[in-house]
Amino acid sequence: MIGLANPIRLGRNRAVAVFTAFAFAYFFSALVRAVTATLAPVFSAELGLAAGQLGLLAGAYFLGFSALQLPLGSALDRWGAKRVLMVFLALAVLGCLAFAAAASFGQLLAARFLIGAGVSACLMAPLTCFRRLLSSAAQLRANSWMLMTGSLGMLASTLPVQWLLPVLGWRGLFVAVAGLLALAIVGIAWQVPADVPASRQAQAAAGGYRQVFTHPAFVRLAPMGFFVYGGLIALQSLWIGPWLTQVTGRSAVEAAQGLFAVNFAMLVAFFGWGLLMPRLIRAGWAGERLIAVTWPVNVVCLALVIWQGSQSGPLGWAMWCVCTSVVSLSQPALGQAFPSELVGRALSAFNLMIFAGIFALQWAIGLGLDALMARGAPVEAAYRQVFGVFLGTCVASFLWFHLCRWRQQPVPGLAAAGG
Repeated sequence: MIGLANPIRLGRNRAVAVFTAFAFAYFFSALVRAVTATLAPVFSAELGLAAGQLGLLAGAYFLGFSALQLPLGSALDRWGAKRVLMVFLALAVLGCLAFAAAASFGQLLAARFLIGAGVSACLMAPLTCFRRLLSSAAQLRANSWMLMTGSLGMLASTLPVQWLLPVLGWRGLFVAVAGLLALAIVGIAWQVPADVPASRQAQAAAGGYRQVFTHPAFVRLAPMGFFVYGGLIALQSLWIGPWLTQVTGRSAVEAAQGLFAVNFAMLVAFFGWGLLMPRLIRAGWAGERLIAVTWPVNVVCLALVIWQGSQSGPLGWAMWCVCTSVVSLSQPALGQAFPSELVGRALSAFNLMIFAGIFALQWAIGLGLDALMARGAPVEAAYRQVFGVFLGTCVASFLWFHLCRWRQQPVPGLAAAGG
């Protein structure tokens, strides 16, 4: 954990302990986010869910997550990361228990919504805390390695979950996750220092969410957060699995193996960003410059998967996910563009765009597939058409990003932070 060696207010060992406590909670947040991709065949067979219902069930997590982002940002700035995250995780524990006990699709939706709401602080609370306690270089590295931990959680949602299903069943799995999230609350209470929230005077002078939503950095990055970053998670946490089973003809176990490979590739990518970003910044390769240069590779990778159709496989999806992971650099850089008293709201507002995009895209893809298949479109053709539309939204958001960069003056805080 050498990336946490230069904290502003914490010693190295304490910084590692704080990071570990946050990362433990975020691991299970990512696991319950992505587990629907692995459980999709089980839900379809046991509960008879259509594609639209499956998309809605997966998306309910992100709807709950998104609904809490703006209140979360204000709470983080007012009360600090530690207290807020502990309260939110208690909701997640209740949500997991309710999901395990659900007897109808409506109850599953409500419980999934509660889980999403409960874990909605699992990344924003650490990023807010890191912004106030760590140096700029350590923040970027800690952010990348938090995302790496999330990828590890998504990795655990594939083959390990598939192996545990015969033993625990999907209901027992959620009971176990509830217990582990309760343990995460204990770890945060023990290791994370009480955050020092911004003063009331500073909050009043900051302009709140109006200043955040009109900030040039937010304006140019928001569509990319919604469509590209949101789309990355929407596909990774749900639709890559059905693509592998329904388009390429793989079994549920083979699809889980493919998802394991995709998520492992993402884990390696985020670990690499954590190692490389300080060096890249010193060499002049800031976050926005990297995004601007690499986005065509992202588009080509997705276009190639769509073109290959039934001949595509996990390798193509892994390449697309890794290339798209560069957009994660926008999140910590955006936070550094704002003063400390606004960072909770700035990060939460951007996260709202990301998770609103995940919910909208997961559900829209499911509805689009159902509509095309109802009109007689073959499964492969329906998937290729719907994913082609998604590809078009990604291209449009990148073009908006470039247009805003040309029209806007560089933002000093973002440029200094690597964006």
